[in-house]
Amino acid sequence: MSDDTKAWTIRLTDAAAEDFKSIIRWTIGQFGEQQARVHTETLSAALRDLRFGPTLAGVRVRDDIANGILTLHLARRGRKARHFVMFRIADHQAHVVEVLRLLHDAMDPPRHLPSLTENE
Repeated sequence: MSDDTKAWTIRLTDAAAEDFKSIIRWTIGQFGEQQARVHTETLSAALRDLRFGPTLAGVRVRDDIANGILTLHLARRGRKARHFVMFRIADHQAHVVEVLRLLHDAMDPPRHLPSLTENE
């Protein structure tokens, strides 16, 4: 695999891992285990897709949140969702994507942005 097609490594911050668990717990409580399984797959698919890096279709540059922030909404490829992945490129040369948060689209992203030095 050439550098241009090299898969990116996906690293979740502690906050993003907790977001994932919280989203699934909330979904179970509101909609049941079957819907939680669907939502788990939707979240997991978006994280897997980030292996294609920041040029993946649907990725948006969000310098309005903070310099270097990118997002990928989960509502894509026919999937319904109200969450998005907030991430940054932690190491471009080593192809590392750092997932900062998994947020509902009604949330104010800057308010939920972790310290950008977290997990470094």
